[in-house]
Amino acid sequence: MAKVAFLGLGVMGYPMAGHLKAAGHDVCVYNRTASKAEKWSAQHGGRLKSTPREAADEAEFVMACMGNDDDLRAVCNGEDGAFAGMGKGATFVDHTTVSARVTRELFGRAGLLGLEYVDAPISGGQAGAENGALSIMCGGNQSAFDAALPIMNCYAKICRRIGESGTGQLTKMCNQIAIAGLVQGLSEALHFAEKAGLDGRAVVEVISKGAAGSWQMDNRHETMLNDHFDYGFAVDWMRKDIGICLDEANENGASLPVTAIVDQFYKDVQKMGGGRWDTSSLFKRLKKLD
Repeated sequence: MAKVAFLGLGVMGYPMAGHLKAAGHDVCVYNRTASKAEKWSAQHGGRLKSTPREAADEAEFVMACMGNDDDLRAVCNGEDGAFAGMGKGATFVDHTTVSARVTRELFGRAGLLGLEYVDAPISGGQAGAENGALSIMCGGNQSAFDAALPIMNCYAKICRRIGESGTGQLTKMCNQIAIAGLVQGLSEALHFAEKAGLDGRAVVEVISKGAAGSWQMDNRHETMLNDHFDYGFAVDWMRKDIGICLDEANENGASLPVTAIVDQFYKDVQKMGGGRWDTSSLFKRLKKLD
C-alpha cells in the first residue's frame, strides 16, 4: 500500500482515483470544485484536502489529471501547490494532456526540489478510466517510472515508458493526430454510405473486419448513426489537444495537413453549439452541410 494524492476529479480523474482506493492504497484527493472531492470521499472513503499542498503532504506519489498547461502549473507551483507539500524523493505523475514545453519546465523544477516527475498522459476516454483500461504513455527517468508503474497499473491496460521527459506528451500528440484523421475518415465513409442509399450498419459490419477497421469504427459508428454525440472526449478538449500538436509541429518541422484541416472542422462543430459533443460529431457537421 502506498500513500497517494490525486489532484483533479473530472470525468477521468474521479474513477482513476477510485481504482487506487479499491486497490488498497491510502488515497487523499483534491479538486478545485470541493463538492466533487466531497462526493468522491463519501463514495470511496478516502481523505480530501482543500489545497494541492495539503493533499500532497506525506504522499509518496502525487497523481494529477488537470485541464491544460495553466491548470497544471497552478496545481504544482506556489505556496499552496503540490510541489510545496511533497517530501524529497516523492514522485509527481502527470496524467494531463499538456505541451511538452510545460512538462520539461515542471520536470526541471521538480528536480531542483529533489522530486521525481513522470509525464503520463492517458488515452481511452471515460469508459477506459471507469473500466481501469487506459493506455498510458510515459516520459521521465526510468527509476521514477519503475516506481510509479504499480500505481498506474491500477487503471491501465498498457503503461509504457517511451523515453526522457516530454516523450509521453509527444506520444499523446501522435495519438490525437491519428484520432483526428480516423474520425474524419469514418464520418466521411458513413456520410457517403448514406448518400449512396446504403445501410450504414451493414457497411460497417463488412468493412470493419478488413483493413478499414478501427476502435473508432467499432465503438462510435452506432452512436454516430443514432445522432448521439455525448459518449466521449469533448470537441473543446480535442481542439485544445490539436492546438498543442500544431504548435509542436511548428517547432519540429512536422507537416500535419490533415490534422490542421480537421481542427477547422471541429471549429465548425463548436460554431454549431457542439463544443461539449464528443469527437465523432464530425459526422453531424457533414450532415449539416447537406
